[in-house]
Amino acid sequence: MRRSVRITLALAAVVLLVAAFGFWRLLRRGFGTHEAPSAVEVLAARSMRSWSAPADLRHEKNPLPLTDEVLGEARAHWADHCALCHGNDGKGRTTIGERLYPRAPDMTLPATQELSDGEIFAVIENGVRLTGMPGWGDGTAHSARESWALVHFVRRLPALTAEEIQEMEAMNPKSPEEWQAMQEEQEFLAGGAAPAHDAGSHGH
Repeated sequence: MRRSVRITLALAAVVLLVAAFGFWRLLRRGFGTHEAPSAVEVLAARSMRSWSAPADLRHEKNPLPLTDEVLGEARAHWADHCALCHGNDGKGRTTIGERLYPRAPDMTLPATQELSDGEIFAVIENGVRLTGMPGWGDGTAHSARESWALVHFVRRLPALTAEEIQEMEAMNPKSPEEWQAMQEEQEFLAGGAAPAHDAGSHGH
């Protein structure tokens, strides 16, 4: 009996020493976001995402009918509000999405697509703690309708067409310089002067 106790205490001491050493290394290295999250951190983030849904929402079906109009509204909303982090295609391959910690998930994969409608709705409305996902809901019926429409769009992501993505690119937020370049290009196509960014040198 005493031998088993000594073995247990020795193993506990080893585990504590390893944990302490790991924590010491983290403190020396800092807690930056450049390194890829560990498997444990990814699991923790996914668990937080799952737990963000209240019990009464976890098995709820989308109450909003899936129509072309609803999907079009959601596509425009996504392009304007969500694509900055998640990308138009939902894969998270954006400047911000790839630098979040944990990274913005590829929402076309089963880890997202296998969530219930209610769970996805809760993520959009309430956000997810310990990640970069904010809660966009404000408790109003209008907010809930927008979020349920986005749930339909999330389901659409794996089958999104090149035409839909191209349409969304025109709706993505633009900097003043990008807006000016677009306006000049439209004027040129309408028969006006050549866009300023095309004249002379092609320097960046």
